Order: sequence, then structure tokens, then C-alpha cells
Amino acid sequence: MKTMLRASLISAMLAGSAVALTGERMAEIPLDKMSPAQRTIADAIMSGPRKSMNGPFNAWLRSPELADRLQKVGEYVRFNTSLDKRVNEMAIIMTAQYWGSQYEWHAHVPLAIKAGLDPAIVAAIGAGQKPEQMKEDEAIVWEFTTQLRRDHGVDDAIYAKALDKFGEAGIMDLVAVNGYYDVVSMTLNVAHVAPPADVEFPFKQAGR
Repeated sequence: MKTMLRASLISAMLAGSAVALTGERMAEIPLDKMSPAQRTIADAIMSGPRKSMNGPFNAWLRSPELADRLQKVGEYVRFNTSLDKRVNEMAIIMTAQYWGSQYEWHAHVPLAIKAGLDPAIVAAIGAGQKPEQMKEDEAIVWEFTTQLRRDHGVDDAIYAKALDKFGEAGIMDLVAVNGYYDVVSMTLNVAHVAPPADVEFPFKQAGR
């Protein structure tokens, strides 16, 4: 009897822990509860072009120096890249789809469409399919990004096309936007940062 009671109590405790972890794992840190290092980074992010701490930044504040270095890279690849915003956002939503990051998809699809990406291309990416009709630069970004994730590199043919279209600086910016949003998406997935509950998505959120 005692053994059964003990087992029931353990099961209840484990069940309670599982329930507790279904929501966002890293609670938002109020500004007045931040350490000086955290507050400095938060102020830098909120006073920059993003204007808010949405997305991965609350989680990153657990490691302030890392947060500072990552947010500076992110500011460059999103706002100062040599790539056209249309194809830059295309690479971002491809990353969101690959990682099953619904928050990132929700945040960047409107930006991609605003930048001029055809909604049909967005829909195909969301479904994990190759878009049927793309402009030349979009087709290069799709193939480059697809090969990079699938093959862990790119072949000479797509490298030559990317070099001709974007130059060496553009190739590095394309690699960087993919890599940065890999980190963003992984953070969002691990921290369970959720998108609005009433939004429908073309793919299931990873790990949920």
C-alpha cells in the first residue's frame, strides 16, 4: 500500500512538472529586476531599430554578453545587410519553416510580403515546397539556402550564380542571415516562446 501511494505521489509530481513546462520556459524579466548588465543590453535593443524585447531577447538576457553580441549581429543581418530586403526576409522565413518556429514565422511573414515577396512564394515555403515561380534572385536564395541546410554546403553551380548576383559580400550576408536565424529559431523553440494563440500556421511548432 505504501509503495503504491509513493508511486502515485511521484507520478503526480512528475505530471505537475510536465504541465509547468508546457508554457514559456523563461519568464519575462521586468526592467526593475534586471541586473545592470541585462538592463544595459535591454536598453540598447529597445532604443535601436527593433524598439522592443520581443522574440529571443528575453531568453538571451540570461547570458548578457552573449545577448549583446548576438543582437548586434542580428541588427546588421536584418537592417543593414547588402541583400535586398525581399530576399533577406525570404531566407528568414525559410529558416523559420525549417525549424518549425511559429513565432519567427508570425513575425517575419508580414515583413516579407511588405518587402515585395509574392504571397504564393510565402505559401509554398510554409508548406515546405519549392515555389513554382520565382524571380532570379529569389531562385538563387531558395537553392542556396536549401543546399546549405540539406547538404551542409553549396555546389559550384549555385555558388557561381550567387557570386554573380550578390558578390562575395552578399554571399557572406546570405550565410549570416541563415545562421543568425538558426540561433533565433533554436532559442525560440527551446524557450517555448509562443506566437499568438489565434493565428493559424502552415506547419506545427517544433517540440510542442
